[in-house]
Amino acid sequence: MKTKGYRDKYNQHLLHPWGDLGTLGEDDQSSVITRGEGIYIYDAEGNRLLDGPAGMWCMQTGYGRQEIADAVAEQIMNLSYATSFSVINNREVELAERIAAKTPGDLNRIYFTTGGSTAVDSALRLCQLASNITGQPQRKHIITREKAYHGSTYLAASITGKERDKTAMDIKREGIHFLSAPCHFYHPQFETEETLCDYLIDELEQKILEIGPDKVMCFIAEPILASGGVIVPPADYNYRCWEMVKKHNIIYIADEVVTAFGRLGHWFASEEVFGIVPDIIIFAKGVTSGYIPMGGYAVSESLLETFTGDNADGCLYSNGYTWGGTPVACAAALASWDIIEKENILDNVHKVGPYFQQQLRTLQDISLVGNVRGEGLMAAVEMTIEGHNEDDLLAKDYAIGEMVDQHCQRLGLLVRPFINICIISPPLIITKQQVDELVSILRRGLELAMNDLREQGIWVD
Repeated sequence: MKTKGYRDKYNQHLLHPWGDLGTLGEDDQSSVITRGEGIYIYDAEGNRLLDGPAGMWCMQTGYGRQEIADAVAEQIMNLSYATSFSVINNREVELAERIAAKTPGDLNRIYFTTGGSTAVDSALRLCQLASNITGQPQRKHIITREKAYHGSTYLAASITGKERDKTAMDIKREGIHFLSAPCHFYHPQFETEETLCDYLIDELEQKILEIGPDKVMCFIAEPILASGGVIVPPADYNYRCWEMVKKHNIIYIADEVVTAFGRLGHWFASEEVFGIVPDIIIFAKGVTSGYIPMGGYAVSESLLETFTGDNADGCLYSNGYTWGGTPVACAAALASWDIIEKENILDNVHKVGPYFQQQLRTLQDISLVGNVRGEGLMAAVEMTIEGHNEDDLLAKDYAIGEMVDQHCQRLGLLVRPFINICIISPPLIITKQQVDELVSILRRGLELAMNDLREQGIWVD
């Protein structure tokens, strides 16, 4: 079956994430992907596309890994399922031990879920439980940031700050507080990143004092705000936030769904890159290299001991998922881990990452490109047009992102347009030569989009 046949059936039967309800069943653009190999995917017509987003930040070791397929197949035949509600399976024990060996401080206790959203929800529910057991039921307020993304389950979506991505779905509003996005590009009124950082830290403390330190349950933060546009905060921002939060005895949650498992060249980035030891670290995506759904969190022993054992007050952590910590998912994660170690993939990120960032920044000579930012093997190319305050800017930004996306796909590159931002986070096995291929195609896609805008009279040189 070719693209049209698959797309016709998709239009009849499927509802995709973030689907446009106004055009449901009318899709005539989306690529139909049928296989993958290395850093490339292939559509139903056999066209090869370099996978710029690595699936969705998750294909760390690339497609077609026989080692992972073999490990999963063997595990299915040996033990295909075991419920964490009542038994222990050996593979979850092995994986938890490995993760605990790489997490900072005393984050030695691992909880497995089905993905990032359920991991965030589970961590927040653990914090709520802790507040209740320790006699602090008023400590339920959550501090998060604008442009943050933490998931699409109810609690995770409620603390997500992607304002251009919100429509008519209900979210929890009471007790959720959003701080400014830590991005100098969005705050040009500050002369330097240092002065912006000072403002942001003061904003955090003022918010804590406004709510009341004894009412704030946690501060949750991606070290780099990924889906919100690969926002790399000012130097020392994460460390200073952590210092401020701990000063007021508030739980610090690092959402490392994207930055963990090699994206920045480390198993976990919190301590190695940013110098912080959170109370909880969220992970997902790259833990299995995207082969099997899995997520979870690591939590510190010092936090747990405040409401477990003799302090538990007879309570249960009544939160769990049918597929949390299943042996097949753990087998995939362990096989991916072995590949990362055997092939020194973390070293590859350290070698190729700076070149990746350097080459992407050459695109800043294109008038349509407003900002290029990133770290390691994650980056964003943000397109801008005629300022930030036009009434129809959002519609134009969507159109720009779609133009660039379509041109790049025809040329052999899959990008992930978040409205007007091309988010690039390729598999961690990418080479410098493949970086050149990626950047060359993206440059041509941007140039063709510029031509489209000129022809439509939207862009005037």
